[in-house]
Amino acid sequence: MQVLRSKGRESFSVDQLTKSIARWPEKTPDPFAYAKHHHCDTTRCDSIIDAMLDNLTTETRNPASKTMDEMSALELAQLLNREDAKVIEAVGSQSEPIGAAIDAIADRFRSGGRLVYMGAGTSGRLGVLDAAECPPTFSTDPAMVVGLIAGGEGAMFQAVESAEDHPEFGVADLKSIHFSEKDALVGIAASGRTPYVIGGLEYAQSLGAIAIGVACNAGNLMSPHSDIMICPVVGPEVLTGSTRMKAGTACKIVLNMLSTGAMVRIGKSYGNLMVDLSATNSKLMDRSARLVRWFTGLEQEPAQQLLDECDGKLKNAIVAHCCQVSPAEAIERLESAGGHLRAALKDAPCPPKV
Repeated sequence: MQVLRSKGRESFSVDQLTKSIARWPEKTPDPFAYAKHHHCDTTRCDSIIDAMLDNLTTETRNPASKTMDEMSALELAQLLNREDAKVIEAVGSQSEPIGAAIDAIADRFRSGGRLVYMGAGTSGRLGVLDAAECPPTFSTDPAMVVGLIAGGEGAMFQAVESAEDHPEFGVADLKSIHFSEKDALVGIAASGRTPYVIGGLEYAQSLGAIAIGVACNAGNLMSPHSDIMICPVVGPEVLTGSTRMKAGTACKIVLNMLSTGAMVRIGKSYGNLMVDLSATNSKLMDRSARLVRWFTGLEQEPAQQLLDECDGKLKNAIVAHCCQVSPAEAIERLESAGGHLRAALKDAPCPPKV
């Protein structure tokens, strides 16, 4: 058994440390703080981190896939599907912190703040992806939801693995977009220990911004630096350590919930209908015209004419027809309702037909 000694302090085994880490409550200081408190030298600090990595659920072997290289294609497909099914339950267990995060992000939006995702590797790419999908889905300014990835834009297409090891890079990236106390930061790291992300979360908290962590390992290092911690524990990956699989799927689902939930809370939907979409291609133009027909009962041609008169703005067209007002008055009515279509249509002379 390997025994490590601190300077003038007690000795401990790696096995003892691993068991200790497994029992850590959510707000326990991270191993760096532990090492500092116990006057540890660099070697011991590295051993603490190594023990932490060995204890990560996402780094352990999955018994169900130990013989996967001997399986048929059908057996592999069935195995992967069974394991992926565990993701939904893991995410469902985090409904309370996800709900709290949705409200926190919506509050920042109402005050003119932004949602900023940051991560490295797969986690970073998922944040960038979710940010990129918000403008066409919700007609948001591209600056409203931002994705940052360790290593910069090039890391979207080619891995820049070493970039994640520097917390100061995370701080620099946030400073480069003028991140402020009005914003919400969602730090994403399946392992829960990525320095780039932890550096960003610490910086966000230092400014008074909301810091939200998303990880897939319990007892992770992000928790002490997060105001809200979302932690769907999906278990060991089918391919050991490949967190682009179950952990990546869980993170993507969580990000879908955060952005969609916050957008709904600020009035970007009417029921389950996307009424604030940007019609930037033929598919979305057809959808906008169809929604106008659903809300108003108009035929195709007059519905399209109404939409054109309102510069393609779906909510404006619906309010103009249902409230029997001009496009300019429709805009004013929506602004008075805080952008919420349902509130703007209250007591409308021609109630919506959906």
